[in-house]
Order: sequence, then C-alpha cells, then structure tokens
Amino acid sequence: MTSVRTPVPFTFTEIKGLDIDHSYRDLLEHGRPVWVTPPFGEDAWLVSRYEDIKTVLGDKRFSRSAAQDRDEARVAPLPIRGSIMGLDAPEHGRLRRLISQPFSNRNVARLRPRMERVAEEVLDAMAGEGAPADLMASYTVPFAARNICELLGVPYEDQGRFQGWMQSFFGRTDLPDDEIAAELGLLRDYVRELLARRRAEPGEDLISAMLEAAEDGSYSEDELLDLVYVLLVGGYDTPASQLASCFYVLLAQPEQGRLLRDNPQILPQAVEELLRFVPLVSHVTFARYATEDVEIGGQVIRAGEGVLCATPAGNKDPRAFDDPDVLDLRRAANAQLSFGHGLHHCTGAALARAEMEVAIGSLLGRFPDLRLAVAPEEVRWLKGMQIRTLASLPVAWGPGN
Repeated sequence: MTSVRTPVPFTFTEIKGLDIDHSYRDLLEHGRPVWVTPPFGEDAWLVSRYEDIKTVLGDKRFSRSAAQDRDEARVAPLPIRGSIMGLDAPEHGRLRRLISQPFSNRNVARLRPRMERVAEEVLDAMAGEGAPADLMASYTVPFAARNICELLGVPYEDQGRFQGWMQSFFGRTDLPDDEIAAELGLLRDYVRELLARRRAEPGEDLISAMLEAAEDGSYSEDELLDLVYVLLVGGYDTPASQLASCFYVLLAQPEQGRLLRDNPQILPQAVEELLRFVPLVSHVTFARYATEDVEIGGQVIRAGEGVLCATPAGNKDPRAFDDPDVLDLRRAANAQLSFGHGLHHCTGAALARAEMEVAIGSLLGRFPDLRLAVAPEEVRWLKGMQIRTLASLPVAWGPGN
C-alpha cells in the first residue's frame, strides 16, 4: 500500500512554446525525486534527472501494467488502458513482435524512397499554392499522414473522419470527460471497421500482415484493435507536431537552417539534436509503479508508489549534456530520451528518424530561402497537456522582405 505523504506543491503549468517549465530547472538543480499531485489521478514521484529517468524506464522493477488497477497518475483526463503501452514483459514482447519487422532499420531503409516521393509530391502542391503558406497544413501534417496511412493500409481520404477524434486523445479539446470518452470510442469504432476492411480486402500493408500473423489465434481481436489504434494515433499526429516544432526552431534561428543546407551530411546527427532540444511531450511519460522498494536519486521509492518521468527535463540535464540549452546540430554522442528507454523504447524510432531526415532535407533543398512569415514570438501554440503542437507555422519564400 502506498504510504501517506504530503505532496510538494508543483504546478503542471500550461506550456508555451518549447521551453521546459522553470520548476523543472529547479528540480534539476537539487536532483531528488519529488512527491507531487498531478492534474489527474493519484500522487506520484516526479523524476527529472537524466540518469534517474533512464533507471526508471529501464528497470523491470518499475511496472506499466501495475497502473491498470490504479487511478494512474497522469496529465490527461483519461488513462491509457489495454494497449501495448500499458504492458510489461513478456506480454509486451509478444505484441511487439507483430510489428517489429516493419519498423526495423532494414525495412525503414526500403521505405525511404517512398517517403522521398511523398515529400516531393506534398512540396509540389505547396509550391503550386504559393507563398505565404502554413507549413503545418501544407507540409508536416500531409507528409506524416500519408506515410502512416500508406504503411498501415489506411485510406488517406479517411483522415477527415478520424482527425478530429485524435484531438481528444492528446487532450487538445475542452470537452468534458464523458464526451472525450465518446470521441475516443468513435476512433476505436473506426479502427474496428478498418480491420474488417483489411480482412475482406488484404493488401501489402502492415494491418494486413498483422491480421495474417494473427490467424493462428495467438492474438485476440482486442489486442489487434488496440495496437492499430496506437500506431495510427502515434504515427499520424506526433510526427507532424514534432516536425513543425523542429522547423520553427530552424527558421527562428536562420543560421541553423543555413548550416543544414550547406552541410547535408550532418543531417542524421542534427535530427538527434533536434529530438533532444525540441520537447515533444509537455511534461511527463506514462506512470510506472514500483514493484519493490527502489532507491532513485537518493530517495527510496516504495513498492506500490508511482513515478512520472519528465523526459523534456532529462534532455536538458547539464549532467548529461554540455550546454543543454544550446542547439548544437553537430553535437556528438547524443543519447537523447525522446524515444524513451528500455522495454518501451519507441517501436517506430527508426521510422521517425527517417521521416525527419527526409522531411527536413527535402524542404530545405526545395526552398533554400524559406523563412518565417511572422516574427518568432507571434507564432501561436495550441493549448494541450500532452503534445506540444503549433496552431500554425506561417512561412514564405522567394522575393520579399
């Protein structure tokens, strides 16, 4: 049973832009985990130091599945239940095997020409519309959407149906909890319909391959549904938001964009630095629960107590990175935490890296004079507790001031 503690005041503020909350900087200085009350769910330990985060995420004594029977500490109104993100070994590995091959480095390398084709086609359309443009609506969203839809076997024209439901998943809505649950239910119904379609008309896509692999009865219908649900949401919205934020940084610091245009060979390490420097999640990862007493950062985390890891703070920890607040596109040995660590290290990390390299290289190559169409401080961000997302990213190119 979790012991009685008095939580330290900590406000999970509404994030503006790409800064980490000043409170995390204070926590990084003294280092120890802090017992806090999150926006939703029960109290938990907040961990912000790089090495402590790696320990929690990589140590099997911290369980994700234990959250299923708790009022999970979280920053979103509704907890994530029953998906691969909520499992421990060996069940996590059993599900991961269904998708490990399509997301392998070798297969992603085979997909790269297709990504390049998608980027060029989307950029053709953007160029045809002319400047100024919203880089999110014209490029990052359609680029990410087409890639994940083609990979999974989701009709691209269906995005008008599910795009709005995804806003509820990421907390970017003011709807009450019951209406959010209803929206997410509609998204699950769509995925269920999608599975039925792929069974009737299989193709050369990941969903069809998953269904074929599951014909031996090793996976339940709910497991397949949950896995496709997570892949669709994670592959559609998250890359588009991350890419837009990266372009904002590169355009707000024009010398960085010029560095990449003049030195395309550094793009892989630049992507790692952008992943470190540009926080995707606003605050914390999904909670882990200690299955036995574990000491983290000089603090004993007792069995049954939850831990929230602030990965954006870990990526700015001066103990792990020299000059962490400086964007250094040539930074070496960059073991950033943006894809997590340990058992739940992002399955699609290789795909995400390739998408970023292709998207950034293609855009800077096509529009070498690309620039923000407004002052950096005028760019607006959507309100939301989970994923940092621009409302729009106005850009221009060609003649003009």
